[in-house]
Amino acid sequence: MKKGVKLFGKKARLGAEIVAVGALTGLFAGVVITCFVALCSLAERFARNDFYGFFRRNPAFIPLLFLALFAGSVLIGGIMRFMSSVRGSGIPQTEGATRGLFRFKWYEAVTGMFAAALFTIFMGVNAGSEGPSIMIGGGCGSFTSDLLRRNAIVKRYQVTSGACAGISVAFNAPLTGMAFAFEEAHKRFTPEVFVSSFSSLVVALVVRNLLGPLMGLKNGAFFSAYSFGEVEPFNIMFLVYVLFAAVIVALVGVAFYYLVLLVKKLFERSGVAKFAKGIFRVSIPFALAGAFGLITEYAMGGGHGFIEAVGSKGELHTVFSSPVWATLLIVVLLRLVATVLNIGAGVPAGAFVPILAIGAGMGALLSLLCGAMGMDAAYSDALVMICMATFFTTVVKSPITGIVMVVELTWNFTFLLPVILGVAVGYLTGTLFRTEPIYDKLLDDMLEEAHRTHPVEEFIIKVRVTDMGHAAGRALRDVLWPGGALIVKILRGDEEISPDGNTHIKEGDILVVKSKTAEKKDYLESLIKTVGELVEEESAPALQEEIKG
Repeated sequence: MKKGVKLFGKKARLGAEIVAVGALTGLFAGVVITCFVALCSLAERFARNDFYGFFRRNPAFIPLLFLALFAGSVLIGGIMRFMSSVRGSGIPQTEGATRGLFRFKWYEAVTGMFAAALFTIFMGVNAGSEGPSIMIGGGCGSFTSDLLRRNAIVKRYQVTSGACAGISVAFNAPLTGMAFAFEEAHKRFTPEVFVSSFSSLVVALVVRNLLGPLMGLKNGAFFSAYSFGEVEPFNIMFLVYVLFAAVIVALVGVAFYYLVLLVKKLFERSGVAKFAKGIFRVSIPFALAGAFGLITEYAMGGGHGFIEAVGSKGELHTVFSSPVWATLLIVVLLRLVATVLNIGAGVPAGAFVPILAIGAGMGALLSLLCGAMGMDAAYSDALVMICMATFFTTVVKSPITGIVMVVELTWNFTFLLPVILGVAVGYLTGTLFRTEPIYDKLLDDMLEEAHRTHPVEEFIIKVRVTDMGHAAGRALRDVLWPGGALIVKILRGDEEISPDGNTHIKEGDILVVKSKTAEKKDYLESLIKTVGELVEEESAPALQEEIKG
C-alpha cells in the first residue's frame, strides 16, 4: 500500500511539473509564433502586391528580380550551411527531437528558422509559415526546459507541447495540434503527452487570440470562403463522386511523393549541392519561384489565398484570361513543381499549406469535371475540402490529422463521413504503392546523414527498475523510452519475460535493453532517469548472443 501511495505521489508530481512547464512553454510559444505568423502574413502580402507587382507593371526591371532572388538564395544557403538544423519545413527535425532521435539547438530552431522562413516568404517563394511554426514551437519548449533545468524526459515532453502549440497557433486550431502530437510526433497516446500538449496549446491559443487581432490576424475559421449549404452529406451519388475524385487525387499524391524523393536525390548528387559546400543549393527553387510568381500570384506564399479563391465565396482571378479550368490546372502544376523542388532542395519554409493548396486546386478541377457529369454544384466546396484531406493523407500518411485538420479549418463537420472515405482511399492508395510518411522519410535521411559524422553504437544494457525512475507501475507502451531503445527481456526474479506493449513493469525488474544511438551519454542519462539504475552493459559483439539466449 505504501509503495502504491508513493508511486501515485511520484506520478502526480511529474504530472504537475509537466503541466506547469507546459503552460510556460505555451506562453512563450504563443507570443513568438503569433509574431512569426503575423510577420509572415505581412511578408506574403508585400511580395504578392508590392514586390512582384512592381515587376509585373515594369517588365524592363525583371532581371533585377532574378538578381535579388539569386542573392537571397545565397543568403539562405549560407544559413543552411552554418545552421544545419535550419532546412526544410522543420517538421522532421522536430519529430526526431520528440522521439529522442534528433537533437537540435533551440536557438537555431527559434532564431534561425524564424529568420530564414520569414525571408523565404518575403522573396515570394511557394512556402508557408505552418511547418516552421512547429519547429519554432519545439524550440520554445526546448528553451523552457533548459531555462528551468529540466531533465531529458521533461524536455522531450516540452518539445512536443511546443510543437503542438506551434501548429495550433498557426492554424488557430487546437484539435489539429492535439492530433499532430499523438499521430505525427509520437505516433502513440500517453497521458503525459496529452497533459503536456493540452496545457501548452491552451495557453498559447489564449495568447494568440489576444495578440492576433492587434497584429492583423483574424479569429475564426482559417478558411472562411467555403459554404456547405443545405445539402445531404450521405447522398449515395455524392459518395460515388468522392470515391472517383479521391482515387485520382491519391494517385497524384503517390506521384508527388516519389517525385520529392527523386528530386532530393538529384540535388544531393548534383554539383550545385556540393559546390561551395551547398550554399547555392536553393538557387534553382528561388529562380523558379520568381518565374512562377510573375505568371500568377497564386503560385506564391503558402497558398492561403488560392485555397480561399477556389471556395464558393472566393473570387478566382484567371491566368492570362484563360478559362477557369485552365487557370486551376496551371496553378496546380506550378505549385506541385515548386513544392517538390522546395522539399527536395531543403528550402527552409513550410510545405503544410502548400500541400493543402495542391489538394484544393485538384478538388476544384475535379468538382468542375464532376459537375459536368451531373454533380450538384452545391457539393463543390465539400469536394474541394475532401480532396485537400485526401492529398495530405496520401503524402503525410496521418489520416486522423488530415480529417481533423480539414474539418476544423473550415469549421464544418457535416461532411465528416465523406472526408473519412476520401482519407481512407488516400491512405490505402499510398500503402498499395509502398509510400512512407514523407516527414518520417525525410527524418530517416537526416539521421543517416548525421550518422556519417557521428557513428551509431549498438550495445545492450541491463537496468533495474527502482522508485527513482518513472517506469515502475506502467505498461511498456506508456513509457517515453529514449530513441533507439528496445526492451527485449524482463528479468523478474527467476522468471524471464518476453514483453509486449501491454506488459507492466514492476519495481525490482531488470530490463534487458537493445540500444542503438549516436549520442550515448544522453541516451544513458535518459534511460537511467526513466528506469532507475544501471546494472550491466555489454558491447556489440555480445549483443546477438544475449538476445538469443
